[in-house]
Amino acid sequence: MSPGGYKAMLGLELYLNRSSLEKKLLHMIKLRVSQINGCAFCLDMHWKDLQAEGESEQRMYSLDAWRETDYYSDRERAALAWAEAITKVTEGHVPDEVFEATRQHFSEQEMADLTFAVVAINGWNRLSIALRVVPGTYQVPKLKKEA
Repeated sequence: MSPGGYKAMLGLELYLNRSSLEKKLLHMIKLRVSQINGCAFCLDMHWKDLQAEGESEQRMYSLDAWRETDYYSDRERAALAWAEAITKVTEGHVPDEVFEATRQHFSEQEMADLTFAVVAINGWNRLSIALRVVPGTYQVPKLKKEA
């Protein structure tokens, strides 16, 4: 992978990690988008990251069917709908009702950061799929494990 391009993408990740968005929420969004895009490497990564953050297996296993459960807060539901709409933007843009629901649960800054998170994971998914990054090799950084 191009060192300069990789460094630029990591810069966005560093920004997002310092944002006010909850770490679990960021990983949940990344896992859901990776499910939609079929990125095995990113699925493995964000599953492990969510485990390290203390997320329940029940919520992780049911993420693909989040609309059918009561495991997720209204804020999480808004973020998941937002992430799906942006990821599937060719299926009809981002519907007004999704935009309005997201605005009810996120500040303008948080909405922008959430959008950057969705854009970033879509980019990582495409890079990982296109460049044949081997799934199953990701290990949670020690700092995350100790936190």
